[in-house]
Amino acid sequence: MPRASLPARHLLPVPPPPHHRRTLSSTFVDESVAAAEALVQKWHPDMPDSSLFLHSDDHRAFLRATADLHRAMLFFASDVANNGGHGGLVQAQALLQTAMRRLDLELQLLLDHVQDHHDDATCSSGIRAVADAMMAAGYGKECVSTFKSRRRGALAATLHRLLGFSLPASGISSQFQKLTWEQVDANIIQSWLAAAPVAFSSVFATEKQLCDTAFANDAAVAEAVFAAIANDHAANLLAVAEAAVARARRAPERLFRVLDVHDALTQALPAILSVFGDSSEVATRAAAVLTKVGEAARGTLASFEAAIQKEPSKATAAGGGVHPLTRYVMNYLVFLADYEGALALIYQQQQVVSGSVSPDLSASYSSSSSSSPSMSPSWSPIGRLVSVLVSKLETKAGSYREVALSYLFLANNTQYVVNKVRGSSRLQGIVGDEWAEAQAAKARGHVDVYVRAAWGKVLVAITAPSSSSRGSHGVEEAVMEAVAAQEQWAAADDDMGEALRVAAMAAVVPKYRMFYRRHGATVRLTPGDVTTMIAALFGGPRAQGATAMAASAARGCTTKLLQLQTEDPTSRTQQLLA
Repeated sequence: MPRASLPARHLLPVPPPPHHRRTLSSTFVDESVAAAEALVQKWHPDMPDSSLFLHSDDHRAFLRATADLHRAMLFFASDVANNGGHGGLVQAQALLQTAMRRLDLELQLLLDHVQDHHDDATCSSGIRAVADAMMAAGYGKECVSTFKSRRRGALAATLHRLLGFSLPASGISSQFQKLTWEQVDANIIQSWLAAAPVAFSSVFATEKQLCDTAFANDAAVAEAVFAAIANDHAANLLAVAEAAVARARRAPERLFRVLDVHDALTQALPAILSVFGDSSEVATRAAAVLTKVGEAARGTLASFEAAIQKEPSKATAAGGGVHPLTRYVMNYLVFLADYEGALALIYQQQQVVSGSVSPDLSASYSSSSSSSPSMSPSWSPIGRLVSVLVSKLETKAGSYREVALSYLFLANNTQYVVNKVRGSSRLQGIVGDEWAEAQAAKARGHVDVYVRAAWGKVLVAITAPSSSSRGSHGVEEAVMEAVAAQEQWAAADDDMGEALRVAAMAAVVPKYRMFYRRHGATVRLTPGDVTTMIAALFGGPRAQGATAMAASAARGCTTKLLQLQTEDPTSRTQQLLA
């Protein structure tokens, strides 16, 4: 049976629904929202004709307005729990979203402006203010996304201007393989050498500073944003160096570019560690690339040394002159000496890593006053190559049939090595003064042996006990044979030619003069003739006239010898005295 209703009069009065009563705080919030709305509408993001921060003084008020809207949202959200403030929350949230869209646009405009005005403090402070406002309002993700996107593109554009080409995102090595070495060297490596130090020490540093400024209130966010913007670009920049070095393929003439890359990386490494951090991916990659460059340099020098050692020993130089191998290697080492510091570091790193020496190995590279450099410069990679060359030259000298020509070859090539060393202060500093002087003494010794071998028959004939006319004319024949044999022989340079002539004259002319005093009546060549013929050797100043004179003297000697076989000795003496 249904329950009977209570009489109306006996019913308790029903209270009216709760009514939200306005308070002083809610009135203040409503007024702040209204003021913010006016400013947001004035700088609506759909009307981006000018910049709030770059072209107006409203930016401070706008930032305060966003803060007011965020506080209003919190106020209305708490009031919703009491069945009030729902409409105000919706309005405040909509206005805040519009304001954040405007700040996002302003961030883009400011980031574009700072790209062209790096030292604009007002612009930098504006970027920080926008980032702070968006992060505080809960729009940090949108702020970071815009910042990374804008700066990543700007950084790519800056690097492109520096390099003159775009850094590919991947496949750099395969792209290099499509180019000739000349193209890689001229169009890529040289641009990289000029751009990389600037990029690491300035461009990336500036980018890091901008990130630190924008997100100064959160160092972890600043570091993460910078890494997202710069790491890939830095890795690609390092990949160019790695691919270029791999393209060099241990060719000796390309070693200089490898060492240039090593120098550039070494110069940039402190900046890399400072900007990216010691334990960063970029720092680890840079160290790895630097190690690979060092390995490539050592491999190239090892190949170069092996090529010197494999040079055929029987391939000699015509006339005992300077061998092409000597010229090539020494000219190469003169240029390589400019990189001795880099080479010392490369070999030091190798030996420290292998644990074969203590980390202070660099001291052995800094001085040429070691206990043994006077005898062997092999403690330096460049000095070792000099020693390998000298050893190969000694082996080549043994391939000559004539002893005199063998020692002439040694004298010429050893002196050429000495001249190159002394002509380069860096190279002389590497091998040492004592070593250079020791080699110069060797060259002088080779000259002495050459003279004894080349003029040995003449000296023996002069001193041979013989009073016959045939014996005296045998001396002339020996002189002519010696001169004829040496007419096609070469000297390393004018100084060596002069040294060879002076040594020959000192050994031959005085004894020939004594011989002439005893047998002048029976010989045609005077001491002056002999002197002139020696002076014509090795490109002497009177070579042309002396050659004609020597030919004439040879014909005269032949005729005279025939006459001596039939003439009476007494009549010949009378004719000479007449």
